[in-house]
Amino acid sequence: MTHQHHTEHQHPTTDVAPTTPTTPVTSAAYEHGSPHGPAHDGAHGHASGPGHGTGHGAGHQGGGGRGSWATAAQATLHCLTGCAIGEVLGLVAGTAFGWGNAPTTLLAVVLAFFFGYLLTLRGVLKAGAGLRVAVRVALAADTASIAVMELVDNGAIALWPAAMGAGLADALFWISLAISLVVAFVITTPVNRWMIGRGMGHAVAHRYHH
Repeated sequence: MTHQHHTEHQHPTTDVAPTTPTTPVTSAAYEHGSPHGPAHDGAHGHASGPGHGTGHGAGHQGGGGRGSWATAAQATLHCLTGCAIGEVLGLVAGTAFGWGNAPTTLLAVVLAFFFGYLLTLRGVLKAGAGLRVAVRVALAADTASIAVMELVDNGAIALWPAAMGAGLADALFWISLAISLVVAFVITTPVNRWMIGRGMGHAVAHRYHH
């Protein structure tokens, strides 16, 4: 007890005014580069809530999306129609004139492009666009699709030697033509889907069809 009393006199306590504790500023307050904290950020529309995330997320995803299979198939069928008309006319004309395989195939390809473009041109003009605009749209919409289709179609025929020598009266002529067009459709559809999803190909002409 004596030692305790001596200590109290040797070391008198001094009353110190309590200080207000400061709240440490966490990195959350600067999440959006503002020192005012989350509440201030939320008041100015910077809160990272569902609406904010959805708005920006949807926009970014749309830039690199893909076209639907139904849209791609419809676009490919559109090209296939023009290609089939042109190829049949070209092959019939070349065979009737007694031409060889090379000039007959060349004529069929040229007519396939012509009728493919013509179908798109007709639809765009019907939608009210001018001729120059319609031509540009048809070229942008159909060129790649028809090129792929003709490459696959004629490649399939070329790999079938008996089909190359078949005449108009032979069933093999028409069977080989039908099979080659089906193969071209199957291969061209995913190509069109990829292009439509990136705003190319038939995506250019879609707004004129609705």
